[in-house]
Amino acid sequence: MKFIVDAQLSKTLAEYINAKGFDALHTLDLPDKNKTKDGFIAELATVDQRIVITKDADFLESHILKNQPPKLLLLKTGNIRNSELLSLFDKHFSFLVEILAKHALIEFTKEEIIIHG
Repeated sequence: MKFIVDAQLSKTLAEYINAKGFDALHTLDLPDKNKTKDGFIAELATVDQRIVITKDADFLESHILKNQPPKLLLLKTGNIRNSELLSLFDKHFSFLVEILAKHALIEFTKEEIIIHG
């Protein structure tokens, strides 16, 4: 399973996922870094079969209308510290991996994980 972490999230999240044995890129790893356009990220996710992890609702619209990116983990945690976000991921990571293997759209909040499709 491969991931791409969007610009508004810390590179630490990508590093956490890599440490768990998965392949994760952050937009800082791309040529245009955090200025990488959403369309490029969606296309890269499609070609490389990566799951986009983002807070950007524009990806939700693109996923619903165009199926790009094909898989999306939409974080709706509000503004939280990186340590709190990593703690949430640490608590739920195994379950997230399990459901992302079967479903295309997941919303992840502080209180719940919502499976859409």
